Amino acid sequence: MRRLLARLGADRSGAAAMIFVGTLVVTMGMAAFVIDVGAVRVAQRELQASSDAAALAGASEILSGNAMAQAASYSAGSGGANQVRSDGARISVGYPVLKCLAGTGVPCGGPANANAIAVRQQAVVPMIFGRILGLDHWEITALATAGLAGGKAKPLEIMFLMDATASMNDANRSCSVSNSTKLTCALAGGRALINSLAPSANRVGLMAFPGAASASEARKNYDCSTSKPTITPYKNNPVYEILPLGNDFRQDDDTGGLNTNSNIVKAFQGGAPNCKQGMAAPGGAGTYYADAITAAQAKLASTGRADVQRVIVLLSDGDANASRANMTQPKLANQCRQAITAAAAAKAAGTVIYSIAYGASTSSSNSCSTDTTNRISACETMRQIASEASTFYVGNNGSNTGCSSASNSVSDMVDVFESIGTSFQSTRLLPNSMT
Repeated sequence: MRRLLARLGADRSGAAAMIFVGTLVVTMGMAAFVIDVGAVRVAQRELQASSDAAALAGASEILSGNAMAQAASYSAGSGGANQVRSDGARISVGYPVLKCLAGTGVPCGGPANANAIAVRQQAVVPMIFGRILGLDHWEITALATAGLAGGKAKPLEIMFLMDATASMNDANRSCSVSNSTKLTCALAGGRALINSLAPSANRVGLMAFPGAASASEARKNYDCSTSKPTITPYKNNPVYEILPLGNDFRQDDDTGGLNTNSNIVKAFQGGAPNCKQGMAAPGGAGTYYADAITAAQAKLASTGRADVQRVIVLLSDGDANASRANMTQPKLANQCRQAITAAAAAKAAGTVIYSIAYGASTSSSNSCSTDTTNRISACETMRQIASEASTFYVGNNGSNTGCSSASNSVSDMVDVFESIGTSFQSTRLLPNSMT
């Protein structure tokens, strides 16, 4: 018996099995933990990507006032465009949130006076093996903040269409540039806009109405001439184009400041000290810009690059009122409505139109006098010319006409053009901690 017990005591053949069983339990537990944690991490990444997409989508509609609805439509929740596989995915209570962040350097605007939006979402990830330990689910959240601008802009072909009627020579005492006329204030804004563009991707051109009597007369808007260009009545096929599309307004994307030898910079009164006159406002033929819009669209379509966004930036008081002496009979009536029709054709062709109502009247009885059958105001004309609410601006010319933009609160002409330049940029994600 003693010998038998000794042999049993010395036998270790069952120890390996015990060790194997113990190791197997630990290994399976670790595997289960890794599977559950992996599922949580995958779900977290999906929810964060969905939140990023919702914030970027919402940011694109801040100026139009549809940011909240747009963010919700791109969310992870039921019916959203970025649904995730986790249970109960939804936007958290109190979100989306519109913000006006000083750190972005982008002006706040739109009905909510915002420049950013934050989207927080939450979901539940079911546990598979965690239930053994009493953990049947894991709650996850994701927060994303996006600004309405600051990202890389799509390449653009931009045609400026400027009012050059005699009223543009009136003083604008509300301009941030001292001692300005309406024209010089607008040209200062134009300089600010083109200085924000990358010449490697963007080209800009310039047209004006009334049109010049010839191409050589149009040159006087930028050739450092001290005499104003001679204009011709609208019925005489005027030359609206001052400068074709070009990209020499800056030396390169990185070098700061405008190229003072560029003709378009000269036209915007930003040339060298010995060439400051720039674009003039000779007037003398009244205001009629339907044909100028058509000419701008035709030029963009014929000389613009393929797959590049075409843009018209139109500045006017909107009061089309050219007299019989300057018009052909078929175009004499309904001049404001003609402009709306011309803009609609350009927009249908894919061109984005920014309209700047510069002291436009809100009275249908005191403006657009040729539109006798279906009266409309100059302000409403400019509003309908714009592609959408976010591309309609109202510039302050020193008097309050009552014309306003629901999407854009800026009114100083330099601020207006800078805001347009900002809108060319794409939305971008921002640090959630930015203030």
